[in-house]
Amino acid sequence: MIAPTQYQLSSADLQVLLALARTGSLAAAGERLGVDASTVFRSVQRIERGLGQPLFQRTRGGWLPGELGQALAAHAETIEAALEAARSDAQLQPQSLSGSVRITSTDTVMHALVAPALKPLQAAHPRLSFELATGNELASLTRRDADIAVRATKRPPPHLVGKQVGPIRVAVYAARKGGVRRFAEVEAGKSDWIAPDDALPEHPSVVWRKRRFPKAVPRYRVSSILSVLELVALGLGVGVVPLFLAEGRSDLVRLTEALDECETELWLLTHPESRHLRRVGTVYSHLAQAMELP
Repeated sequence: MIAPTQYQLSSADLQVLLALARTGSLAAAGERLGVDASTVFRSVQRIERGLGQPLFQRTRGGWLPGELGQALAAHAETIEAALEAARSDAQLQPQSLSGSVRITSTDTVMHALVAPALKPLQAAHPRLSFELATGNELASLTRRDADIAVRATKRPPPHLVGKQVGPIRVAVYAARKGGVRRFAEVEAGKSDWIAPDDALPEHPSVVWRKRRFPKAVPRYRVSSILSVLELVALGLGVGVVPLFLAEGRSDLVRLTEALDECETELWLLTHPESRHLRRVGTVYSHLAQAMELP
């Protein structure tokens, strides 16, 4: 593949390359750009012909950028961040903040901490909107799949800007109207367990239970800690639940003190370049102040 002349990359070319590098899919890149997959494919072919070398490798896992493709995507990301920063600076008054902020977290943290903390921003910044995504996997902030992530971890990625919100403490809970009243009954095997074994096999609560009760097999295996909470409240068994979820609920009773072995940390994370965007920085700073853990 030989380029007959010096090819002049355009900003539109860089947008295409960045979208494909981030998504790894022609269809997903087209969705971000507002075009169809065939248009993205033709654009990439045209750019590769112009430069005289391939930029992507097509694999079973998707379109992977090569060394030059990664370098061009990084340049495109820098331009994108500069453009967004310029747009933010053009909004001279704080109340004129607008645009969308993408936040990712687990459903547990999103419902109990993030969403309630966002409510005051509605009145302060009525033109801001939010894309809230929940899942157990950490979205790539480097690829800008999200602007802000709120995650439970003791080892946040070093390439991200982070603030520790506080420790996440947990304990064993049962339903107040259930049959279990003391932890000794749980130790005697008189209660069913509810746990996220399959969805979160390395979760501290799962590791702790398997170590403390190696023969106990959960009767209910669920996909999130929020589901553990709700099934415990229904009286279906006992489970390890964060104090920030359970404290204050009249339908639950705590059977143990906080389990030190299960304690982890809640982190607020963002990409260094995103942090300087006014809309992202405003939401980041607000969440850092508004989210509280018992």
